[in-house]
Amino acid sequence: MWHPEILGERKDVRLTLLIGQYSQRRYLGDKAKSALSETVKDFRDHLPEFLPMPHPSPRNRLWLRRNPWFEEEVVRELRAHVREGVRLSRSLIRGGELFLR
Repeated sequence: MWHPEILGERKDVRLTLLIGQYSQRRYLGDKAKSALSETVKDFRDHLPEFLPMPHPSPRNRLWLRRNPWFEEEVVRELRAHVREGVRLSRSLIRGGELFLR
């Protein structure tokens, strides 16, 4: 599997999105619950390294309707992490520590 090679090279990764049950089982191991909903609901247990999420498929619209807490809690957390990543990137660019090619 290529994941270890790529992830080993990426020292600046602050958060890994685990999208779908297969990735959650692979990276969370025994910490993944038997149901995707339960793993996603317990997302705080896996932060700051991982954020488990359902697959963004149109087939999951029913799941999203049945789990309104996902938008209210998990998506809010994801947005906060993205905002922080953008803020950090901007400060690195301004500080001259990031060189764009």
